[in-house]
Amino acid sequence: MEEAKGPVKHVLLAKFKDDVTQEKIDELIKGYANLVNLIEPMKAFQWGKDVSIENLHQGFTHIFESTFESKEAVAEYVAHPIHVEFANMFLGSLDKVLVIDYKPTSV
Repeated sequence: MEEAKGPVKHVLLAKFKDDVTQEKIDELIKGYANLVNLIEPMKAFQWGKDVSIENLHQGFTHIFESTFESKEAVAEYVAHPIHVEFANMFLGSLDKVLVIDYKPTSV
């Protein structure tokens, strides 16, 4: 199959450390959401909590999805000083993290 054209989705699965308060989690989520206003290559942001009944989450509780126009835009975002500063703080609150970038593809 050919690589899909179009936007790139940057997905982060997270499990916060047990000692991180709900207030701190809310603060971190608001900070993550605000990156779309501060870092130009980031075009959209959404997040949610696991609601699956299948119990296959492997401990991950939250999902964060950002949209970019290209793989190069994701690279620019990852290297951006505001992202680097936020990521250092955010990652310090996590027990587990998984990041995947993909291009949505229809068959």
